Amino acid sequence: MVANKSCKPNQRDCNSRFFCYSMRVPDPSLLILIPAYNEERRIEPVLRDYARFFRKNYTGKFQLVVVLNGCTDNTLGIVQKVAAEFPAVRADEFKEPIGKGGALIEGLKLASQGELIGYVDADGATPPHAFLHLVGKMTEADCVVGSRWLPDSVIHQAQTGSRRFASRAFHLIVQILFRLNIHDTQCGAKVMKREVVEKIHPFLLIADMAFDINLLVAIKRAGFRIREVPTEWTDKAGSKVTSSLFRSSLTMFLSVVRIRLIYWPRIYKLLRPLRPLEGWVYKRLRAPQPLPGPKETKMDVGK
Repeated sequence: MVANKSCKPNQRDCNSRFFCYSMRVPDPSLLILIPAYNEERRIEPVLRDYARFFRKNYTGKFQLVVVLNGCTDNTLGIVQKVAAEFPAVRADEFKEPIGKGGALIEGLKLASQGELIGYVDADGATPPHAFLHLVGKMTEADCVVGSRWLPDSVIHQAQTGSRRFASRAFHLIVQILFRLNIHDTQCGAKVMKREVVEKIHPFLLIADMAFDINLLVAIKRAGFRIREVPTEWTDKAGSKVTSSLFRSSLTMFLSVVRIRLIYWPRIYKLLRPLRPLEGWVYKRLRAPQPLPGPKETKMDVGK
């Protein structure tokens, strides 16, 4: 569990292990988002595992919200079935496809419901105890990012060779463009403080898989602290990225270029006549289009 920082038994103001743990305040309220698109075959055990684990191991208020992104299968029915047994679970449904990033942008509008807000993938690649480990590191940063590429990470089933190559190539591009100095920007396990989400939400524009870059760049430019920690992770069968790797990679590349241009206001403004072409390209790639950009007067987010 996430102990209150002032009540850890080794702190100078705590002389009794029994006293500290008996006086511990509840863990901060936690809201976990799961973006889901046609996940009826995989999501039920994930929801049950998370609901059981956090009910047993977390003393603060816990909510698990599945943001359904244009699902055409029975994902909603599965979520409702689990929610009947675990009240902490609920669904937020969007009838039209809005992309993984779009689902998270919508889900993050619920930030007022938790002191900490995080998200995980619907396939259960990050087990609940590994996510709780990230939550436990929130005393050290404003945003904690799980990483599959740090030395102490535990990988039970690695990605395919083609996905690993694409991941490292994408990481190099992101590092050149943004200097984030984060080894694994795409791991689907992140936790943030509520004030972080509230500050950066207007600048979250990328609705596809490059959403994580948009998020991390906005957090960094707003002056918040990001910590990357090793995590436990398993590559799951049925990945929608693997099944359309080239198209997903190209979409993500275009999106990170767009993020870079957003923070170059003069160039961004000059390229406005090309927006119809941009929309055409995203449509051809069958990818969710980026949301309209913020006004140039607000582009720098704390800088």
